[in-house]
Amino acid sequence: MNLRDKLKAIERPKVKITVTETAPAEKPAFTDCWRTETTHQPSCYPLRRETVMLMQGEDMPECFQEEKILYLDTETTGLAGAGTVAFEVGLGWLAADGFHVRQLVMRDYPEEKFLLEEIIRVAEGFDVICTFNGKTFDLPLLRNRFIMNRIRTDVLDKPHIDLLHIARRVWKLRLRKCNMTNLEEALLGIPRVDDLPGAMVPERFFSYLKTGDFHLLDDVLEHNEQDIVSLQNLLCHMCCMYENPEQLRFDEDVYSMGVALDRFRHTEEARRCYRLAGGAMHAQGQQRLAASYRKSGERQEAAAVWQEMIRLREGGVTPYIELAKHYEHQEKDIPAALDMVRRAISMMSEPTLFDEASVQDTRNALQYRYDRLKRKLEGRRNE
Repeated sequence: MNLRDKLKAIERPKVKITVTETAPAEKPAFTDCWRTETTHQPSCYPLRRETVMLMQGEDMPECFQEEKILYLDTETTGLAGAGTVAFEVGLGWLAADGFHVRQLVMRDYPEEKFLLEEIIRVAEGFDVICTFNGKTFDLPLLRNRFIMNRIRTDVLDKPHIDLLHIARRVWKLRLRKCNMTNLEEALLGIPRVDDLPGAMVPERFFSYLKTGDFHLLDDVLEHNEQDIVSLQNLLCHMCCMYENPEQLRFDEDVYSMGVALDRFRHTEEARRCYRLAGGAMHAQGQQRLAASYRKSGERQEAAAVWQEMIRLREGGVTPYIELAKHYEHQEKDIPAALDMVRRAISMMSEPTLFDEASVQDTRNALQYRYDRLKRKLEGRRNE
């Protein structure tokens, strides 16, 4: 056997390898978003168009019906930015058998289109949208997502009741923070237990995308469902308080409601609140009431309020100054005006080391007014 035959003998046998082509994995078919619907016991206080307009300061549909209000709240992947998406949307409405809450979830980004289309289908049947900070956040976000998905946005162009702005105008003075949780506890007496903090919502969604465990969104859905139910309860509660301000337990709330009504030029309703404001807010309420009378030209009514404030020793030197102006310019009674200024100066005659600059400015203004009125009175005597 030669060398070549020996090499062939020890050569490894060739193994024939058969390659089987594997078909690519099929992509999941995205044909709809996930949804669920529950029914709740609604607040039964009737909503009136006039009352909503008092609170909102904006016009409402002529044929205003509480069954035509769509309550809306979103849960998103972040707070702002072009990439922020509403991955869950809660929709609520009042029906004959109770308050319905429908929740929509996109299980992956391709389902966003179906979620948005469902919002349109539901919203088309309603005349008014009610949210909590929706003017600033929810609706601009949804409108942006509609545009990104080439979907029409006109369905969102409806009269809008934003409860956050209403709440801030009335309850911020007392509560300071007017988030949903604070309002639920302070106004409705419903504290939340084991509620998912809003800051954790995006994290839950991204964890779900990584793991596929839909139960990670259970707390998100529960949080959103409670928000929708609370929207309806809060709106009814606010309407009740605006129609019955005497039922408000706290003077800060009554006074703030008066200021809010004044802002929207609901004069008589505002005056009603100013008269009801008592305790620590009584003096401020009376000042606002007198200013309202003066603005509308009801000078005698304003003077009567200032006189009552002096009798009750309220408002510091303000009622004296206002009455001095009234006596000088309206009644042309210079001695009475001079007496008011003299009494105001007497109240501020005890300076301290800690007086603010504004206090000294008031003293200077009073002295200037006193000197001017005295010259004016002497001039009349010399005529």
